[in-house]
Amino acid sequence: MQHRLTFVKQKMKIKLYIVFLLFSTFVFAQQKRVTTSVDSTKVKIGAQINLTLKTTVDTLSKVIFPEGNLFGALEVLESYPTDTIREDFNYHLVKKYGLTQWDSGSYMLPRLQITINDKAHFSDSLLLEFAPVAVDTLKQHMYDIKDIAQAEGFLGNWWLYVLGILLVVGLLYLGYIYLKKNQKPKEEAIVYATPIEKATAHLKKLEQQHLIERGEVKAYYSELTDIARTYIEETIDIPAMESTTAELIDSFKKAIIRKKLSLTEETIANLEKVLKQADLVKFAKSKPLEFEIAEDRTKIEKTIFKIHQSIPDLVEEEEDLDDSKKIQERLAKKKRKQQIVLASFISVFLLFAVFIFFVATKGIDFVKDSIIGNPTKELLNGEWVTSEYGDPPIRIETPKVLTRMDDAESYTKGQSPFKEAILFGYGNFTDDFYINVMTTKLKDSLEIDLEKIVEGNLMLWEKSGAQNILVKTETHSSGEGVNGIRAFGTLVFLDKLTKRSTKLYYEMLLFKQNKGLQQIIVSKLEEDELGGEIIDRIIQSVELGKLE
Repeated sequence: MQHRLTFVKQKMKIKLYIVFLLFSTFVFAQQKRVTTSVDSTKVKIGAQINLTLKTTVDTLSKVIFPEGNLFGALEVLESYPTDTIREDFNYHLVKKYGLTQWDSGSYMLPRLQITINDKAHFSDSLLLEFAPVAVDTLKQHMYDIKDIAQAEGFLGNWWLYVLGILLVVGLLYLGYIYLKKNQKPKEEAIVYATPIEKATAHLKKLEQQHLIERGEVKAYYSELTDIARTYIEETIDIPAMESTTAELIDSFKKAIIRKKLSLTEETIANLEKVLKQADLVKFAKSKPLEFEIAEDRTKIEKTIFKIHQSIPDLVEEEEDLDDSKKIQERLAKKKRKQQIVLASFISVFLLFAVFIFFVATKGIDFVKDSIIGNPTKELLNGEWVTSEYGDPPIRIETPKVLTRMDDAESYTKGQSPFKEAILFGYGNFTDDFYINVMTTKLKDSLEIDLEKIVEGNLMLWEKSGAQNILVKTETHSSGEGVNGIRAFGTLVFLDKLTKRSTKLYYEMLLFKQNKGLQQIIVSKLEEDELGGEIIDRIIQSVELGKLE
């Protein structure tokens, strides 16, 4: 009996232990909120591995997945949007990432933190392998490097430019023909021998227009009075066209007295009456009867005829000849002016069309460099010069011969560390392109610290107006095994007089040989790509002579 009780107790303990294990496993599973998986653990370098993080939360939970450009040593190519699947009162969240590595080897994907309701949870760490790409030279043929191909120059496809210009000219010609065909024909300017002949012809033409029959009374009176005003202005020399009716009659009476014209008060009264009638028609919308219109026309005709009779014949002939000559000159001048305006317009339009054509086909940089002109392009494509400068010598290839600069003596005065300095250069620091070559010998008691010389150059530039100076330095060795420093960066130079700022890119090469220093400084406008090509060519050509 005792053995039986002991066996039952042991059996109960085993059951309790199993229950405890199951409960612990359940609790552990509940704590594991995030599952981690990848589509592959071994790929070639540069290939993408897809990482998937999954979690299940209730609808009120707030989940924050990790973000960044790097997960450990792995680069994140893409972070995909989170997929959300709702099931009853829970959300299944799936977050995917595209990962890669550009070097072969094994890399550990670290545990990533996922925040759920302000509590940190972590994914599993995984070991991923990136294998190198094998190149089989037996199956893959190897070829020699091709010779440098000559790029087509400005006139490589000359026929395209000719075709474009002919097309533009053709369109302009068709537009001219269309406008000429559809424009209203202009009346030829008739030169009249005398003002009376001109007034009579215009009165006759006025009647041929039949304005009264068409009900255009206002236009009829306007033209009728214009004929009278024009005749009075040309014969009596008073501003009749710009004067009001009262001003015209007042000037007309004074001119009669001044020129001693034999005109009656009735003639003056008839002219004034017709002018006032025209004002009523034009501004008060008055409508005179047909017989009144005919009478007004007769009054104007008689007034013009009586003024003509009152002018002395000799004076009239002289004035007529002068007026006719002036009219001819005025018309010829007007015609020449129209021709000049038309030619100027066509020329400007053609230039604009050609400019747009080249911008559309070649780009704005091509137009700026090839048509407008680019100083650095002229330097790059010009004849370069290779020469030696200074002592110890610097052999260098430049687009222009460097000239010796007088201010080199200032480097050796007073407490200067330089025993001897020789300076050559081209251009100014703020020009489109600048180069400076300097060789110096230091005093025996001094050691050369290239980094401090770089700092000294920057301080000098800052005192001269340089601002926002950015600099990077790296070790640099010449082909002759001379150690040095390369410093490069950008700065903004502010002209204190004009207040104009210029952003520059610069490079400095500094080499030391015992007590000798060799220095090359070049600069260009930051946005000038051709200037960068010049700098690269100069830097690659540098050869250093040994200090004796």
